[in-house]
Amino acid sequence: MTVGALRLGLLSTATINRQLLGAGSARVDIVAVASRDRLRAEAYAREHGLSRAHGSYESLLSDPEVDAVYVSLPNALHHEWTMRALAEGKHVLCEKPYSRHPVEVEEAFGVAERDGLVLMEAFMYRHHPQTRRVTELVAGGAIGRLRLVRASFSFRLDDESDIRAKPELDGGALLDIGCYCVNGARLIAGEPERVAAERVVGPTGVDVSFAGTMRFPDDVIALIDCSSRLPRAQRLEVEGEAGSLLVEAPWRVDWGGDVVLRRDGEATWVEVDVADSYRLELDSFANAVSGAAPPLLGRADALGQARAVDALYRAAAEGAEINV
Repeated sequence: MTVGALRLGLLSTATINRQLLGAGSARVDIVAVASRDRLRAEAYAREHGLSRAHGSYESLLSDPEVDAVYVSLPNALHHEWTMRALAEGKHVLCEKPYSRHPVEVEEAFGVAERDGLVLMEAFMYRHHPQTRRVTELVAGGAIGRLRLVRASFSFRLDDESDIRAKPELDGGALLDIGCYCVNGARLIAGEPERVAAERVVGPTGVDVSFAGTMRFPDDVIALIDCSSRLPRAQRLEVEGEAGSLLVEAPWRVDWGGDVVLRRDGEATWVEVDVADSYRLELDSFANAVSGAAPPLLGRADALGQARAVDALYRAAAEGAEINV
């Protein structure tokens, strides 16, 4: 059990780190950063007021003044460096997606559970009160019997040298942003039974557009789509036999947007508390490490996510419906 604030180290100088650095969690103290270039790490530490800079990832993992690490490396490196961190006795907050391979999820969570460590996949939107309110409304019957989920996320990526465009680093639209759509559909409808999918492959060999159909128990269907060729947009629609919910900013809540409940021919705007998803994510991680609360996102969710994503990739590659 960690006493006081959880001391967190950043495993890379990735841009996403800035979201955590600006979150202002009282439960987590970000104390260190690692880069393969020591001068880069030192400059980064000075810029962000961090007390410790490491010229290698291995050095940060062996630092006794660091309790936990945030793995913000490219997707293909998540599993390797999570396993290394766990081997050094560090708790791990790993940027989404943890892995597209269910066997890697099983291995990592198995080690974490065996050694009494916390491993959590960083789907920050899951911690926001908007997400909780939407799930409560659906579960409480606000739209009647659930029938259909539509989830989308898009942005333009024109730089083919970006890590998100590199197949060897597990780039591509589905893993980068479509994973939110898969996760949101699963949160609302449960675990899919079978999926079908289509993809468009760009010049670097990764999917630049991806669309899928997911079939859930009780005849619920989810339609997901994502693209790195479209303007920035996001949307979640949940349809039931008695009404519908529209969430205009489901994943990046900080972009702003309404939650609208439509029922009996009337629209009601749902009030949602203002909050920082990243601060709440850090607080949840720290609570799990201290034993104050179980992690919001644990083994079952990460494994369900990997199985669904793996099935979608296979469905697109084979041009056939795949059982999950």
